Amino acid sequence: MPLLNIEAELNGPQLEAVTTLEGPVLIIAGAGSGKTRVITYRIARMLEAGIPQSNILSLTFTNKAAREMEKRVRELTGRKLNNLTVSTFHAFGLKILREEIEYLDGYRKNFSIYDETDRLQLIKDSLRECRLSVEGVDLYSLGQIFSNVKIGRYRWSDAPEALAGTAGTADSSWEPVYREYQQGLKVYNALDFDDLLTLPITIFEDFPNVLEKYRSKYRYIMVDEFQDTSLIQYRLMRILAARNICVVGDDDQSIYSWRGANYENIVKFEADFPGVKEIKLEQNYRSTTTILEAANGVISNNTNRKTKRLWSGKKEGKPIELVYPQNESEEADFIAGRINDLRLRDNLRYDEFGVLVRTNSMIRIIEEAFLAQNIPYKVSGGTSFFQRKEIKDILSYLRVIANSSDDVNLLRIINTPRRGIGKGAVGGIGELARRNHSCLWDALMHFRFADTRDGQLGMFGQDSLSPGKVKVEIDEFVNLIEFFRSEMIGNQGRKGWLLSEQVRSLVNNIDYWSYLASEYSKNEKIARWKFTNIEYLIQSIARWESDPDNLDPGIYPYLNRISLITRDDGEDEAEKGKVNLMTIHASKGLEFPVVFIAGAEEGIIPHERSIEEGEGTIEEERRLFYVAITRARDKLYISSCRKRRRLQNIVECQPSPFLDEIPGHLIGQPEEDSGQTEEEKAADFFALMREKFN
Repeated sequence: MPLLNIEAELNGPQLEAVTTLEGPVLIIAGAGSGKTRVITYRIARMLEAGIPQSNILSLTFTNKAAREMEKRVRELTGRKLNNLTVSTFHAFGLKILREEIEYLDGYRKNFSIYDETDRLQLIKDSLRECRLSVEGVDLYSLGQIFSNVKIGRYRWSDAPEALAGTAGTADSSWEPVYREYQQGLKVYNALDFDDLLTLPITIFEDFPNVLEKYRSKYRYIMVDEFQDTSLIQYRLMRILAARNICVVGDDDQSIYSWRGANYENIVKFEADFPGVKEIKLEQNYRSTTTILEAANGVISNNTNRKTKRLWSGKKEGKPIELVYPQNESEEADFIAGRINDLRLRDNLRYDEFGVLVRTNSMIRIIEEAFLAQNIPYKVSGGTSFFQRKEIKDILSYLRVIANSSDDVNLLRIINTPRRGIGKGAVGGIGELARRNHSCLWDALMHFRFADTRDGQLGMFGQDSLSPGKVKVEIDEFVNLIEFFRSEMIGNQGRKGWLLSEQVRSLVNNIDYWSYLASEYSKNEKIARWKFTNIEYLIQSIARWESDPDNLDPGIYPYLNRISLITRDDGEDEAEKGKVNLMTIHASKGLEFPVVFIAGAEEGIIPHERSIEEGEGTIEEERRLFYVAITRARDKLYISSCRKRRRLQNIVECQPSPFLDEIPGHLIGQPEEDSGQTEEEKAADFFALMREKFN
């Protein structure tokens, strides 16, 4: 298949970027400017020019992005791409090590790659080898120190600032443990993920013949999302690239410094590759002029950036709306209500809405509002409140109380908190259910009333408890479920008790706090945070059942309401998809016709930590806000609460200072509610449906 007519498909700067194949090239690609399109067309142009696939290396950051890029090149050229290398940095490092690791003493080609669990276990073993106690050591934090030392971000130091964890230094008292950890990796012929980047560099630096082999092979290198490269990734790219290197990025979208990204690599690139050709992509194909002017107004306040100004061929568009709800509950209700209004008025699908928050903790209250208004949604970049383990545990109890035949939820709670019904007993119950073609609850009942001397129950003695003791534990569990079933559903319960009160009684009865305290004995803060989440759950149930419009505040309607989270929508096109609820970090690279930015308050955007850390961090927070704004295509809402609950306190809030950086003429008056009754809204909805299907 012949290559598409690129002159007709690309604008001027895009065409220049695609056709400049020789020498170092820096493409500054603004938000929505067609970056991926340029990269795929550039690869296609190389192939059309006769450059062999095997000479091209394209590096990106996620496997998903690599697959998408390869797919688009294949569709564009109509060729099989058996020899083209489109890869993440880590996958490329692994490819090198699979071929060359034996150049390093002590390593063999059949090496293993340790995941986080394996890595933390080796750190624990290394502490013991150094005769240090594991108790009280935060293994994850120690692993982060080791990672930063390995990739060169930290150096060992005896200085006082190292003890305080100042960036750039690490407390040298951990150095013997680090050496033991490194020795352990070599003994086990294993690598951690940092090794996938550091060891190829070691091979290239120590064995020039190997470096020349790869330089000769990959004569054309491209790097996507260049602003997100870390120093170690830059070193790998720098040592491998001879001359024909093209990097694509946007310093205004560098928001990952906390995981090692360094937007200043753009400055390093210009210094390391003299004669670099810089091409700016400033035409945005995503957003209205109003949204782009707002983004430009905000980001222009950063000083450490490449000067650029996004522009759009689209119309001016609707004004940005700033709203100032009294608190986070009112904010969440506003977002949910406006989504439902816009769906009806503008015939939008749920998946055309993006709701962006700065931190995971802000997700819960918005989820509740979506549930209350029957809005399906999905959470990205954070854990849904209802998917957290402690919340799932309590909801599983409620589901089994409501439906004892629910095997999945029964298995979740039968030994949570621990009650002596171990794996052997659970396996025996499962086998009994299989033999009798029954649910697990029926098998439990069968076991309760069976004679423990019966040979078929011998399988229950595989745990530390005898079948008789297992029977006692099962009796107590069944009695617990049946008691709360009568309390929540039956007529013998305490009259006048609300569901929320019964759930609190259940939590106390199973002593869930002691379970959390034992699970997180080394970090009571985590245990308390998780128990606070359960209190939030109980409070949300209380709010739901006190709603005067809620005519049936019982356990079944509540569980049905929660099930909306995983609801599959019908075939109706207007009902397809789910609202995208996510952190701003997770939204990068995405776009939505309508975007809500929640919590635009000082201390949240910018985050209070950045205010303490100084101007460089504030600039990253401003970049984060810029990314949030540029996710919107047609309409942008920004909300800033007057008050917000912080832990157990309600605090006064100030609007984010970034809001003052949006030019005033771009901000419009908030749209009033249509004023329609529910019946009128329903009539309008059905009128839209009739028009659509006619």
